[in-house]
Amino acid sequence: MPEPDVDVLIVGAGITGIYQLHRALEEGFTASLLEAGDGVGGTWFWNRYPGARFDSESYTYGYLFSEELFDEWAWQEHFAEQPEIERYLNHVVDRFDLRRHMRFGATVTAAVWDEGSGTWAVTTEDGTTVRARFLVTATGVLSVPYIPDVPGREDFGGVQHHTGQWPAEPVDFAGKRVAVVGTSSSGVQVVPTIAEEVASVEVFQRSANWCTPLNNRPITPEEQAELRAGFEDLRQVLNTSVHGFHHPLNPRSAFEDSPEERQAFFEEMWASPGFRKFTSNYIDILDNPEANAEWCAFIADKIRSLVADPATAEALIPKDHRYGEKRPPYVTGYFEAFNRPNVSLVDLRETPIVRVIETGIETTDGVHEVDVIVWATGFDFGTGAMLRMGIVGRDGLALTDHWSDGPTTFLGIQTHGFPNLFFPGGPHAAAGNNPRYNGDQVDIVTDTLVHLRAEGGQVIEVTAEAEQRWSDMIDRAAAATPFGTIGQYVGGNIPGKPKRYLLNAGGRPKLFKEIARVKDTDWAAFTITP
Repeated sequence: MPEPDVDVLIVGAGITGIYQLHRALEEGFTASLLEAGDGVGGTWFWNRYPGARFDSESYTYGYLFSEELFDEWAWQEHFAEQPEIERYLNHVVDRFDLRRHMRFGATVTAAVWDEGSGTWAVTTEDGTTVRARFLVTATGVLSVPYIPDVPGREDFGGVQHHTGQWPAEPVDFAGKRVAVVGTSSSGVQVVPTIAEEVASVEVFQRSANWCTPLNNRPITPEEQAELRAGFEDLRQVLNTSVHGFHHPLNPRSAFEDSPEERQAFFEEMWASPGFRKFTSNYIDILDNPEANAEWCAFIADKIRSLVADPATAEALIPKDHRYGEKRPPYVTGYFEAFNRPNVSLVDLRETPIVRVIETGIETTDGVHEVDVIVWATGFDFGTGAMLRMGIVGRDGLALTDHWSDGPTTFLGIQTHGFPNLFFPGGPHAAAGNNPRYNGDQVDIVTDTLVHLRAEGGQVIEVTAEAEQRWSDMIDRAAAATPFGTIGQYVGGNIPGKPKRYLLNAGGRPKLFKEIARVKDTDWAAFTITP
């Protein structure tokens, strides 16, 4: 009977995978990590397009398990840019001597459960197979770029890249005619960043988004000192808050204030940093349609004041969804970019793309000749990576079949029929500031492995009943929330993908409650066998 090569095999060297590797080693397990890319960072390795940066405050996104680490890394901006993020993650890996446990350029093509030995046989693209007692897929929710099936893409004679698969060598935009296809988080970051150096940039928009200012700025020396002095308080807030940010909740409902007070408060929100416009807004901004409509009207007026051409301004105001029904992007100079003579908007609702040709993009109103196409068209969110890894569980059950109607999970970390498989940061995760929630999941995965070892067990699998209970909660919470109910969070951007809520609308409170229940009942939600 084959023995495992390693106790814990982790797939993915992003924020979650790095932390899982650190925790497994810390608890005395042997552990290795496979990464498809040539370096660490996950999302922040692949998404190196111009303008890529955090929209969570840098010091709330980084790791909190070590005060020494927190003290020795001085973030330069409240919302760090991709190069600094990548440098930080490399620093963490080397600071804790994790790199020697990693293998890069290792794309997983198959992962098959061997019942006889109680191990996973994981095969990479070069034919290497690693046997592991436990498999942790920390492949993230934004790791499979999606490009719509536009005819003729292979015929384009210029340069084209997806923002989620950007080359390491900088793309030359100087004096080029550029098409940016897509106006979600990455597209709206690219446009103002390249606008000054390109000959022209045409923004191909299918759906406008409720963009609001990021309001980024450098972190002052005084703020650095305050962050270090307040580390324990900051960690306490971030580890317990419902959303994983350090933003205060606003207990007031919108219509407790007068119209004048609401307008003044909306101005305060507009000037606030990043996600605070979401997390510290009126408590009923998502649930009360009238409150949401007032906030949307306020943003629409801001767009009209920022964009000189009235027709362009109106096209940039969403008409198909309320604030929060999609993830709202945070921008710097996006609307103002349309006042430049070399920036224009192509409304794909009015003039859809017909095909890509050698010299550019053809729409129903003619040919747009370009030298560079930036595909900012999103991801196969949540399940995309796991369903491409060839995962096969107990009795030959393929994960693609088990999740054919959408994912079912317990705690967003395990699914029935796939013993010793964990997937923190995957489907049914990310209910707020991702590293905080995903870190919670890594911690319960690690606690589960430690418990199993203490019990003398070798195999652990969530029961069908526990999985059903958690998945039912996900569905009930999804039906009650307006957040992320269209678009990628329900698989709405991928043709043929089952429509199933891919986050945990119950959020951190539900996660914490169920984790406490697991521990209080001695892991009764799982079947443990020798």
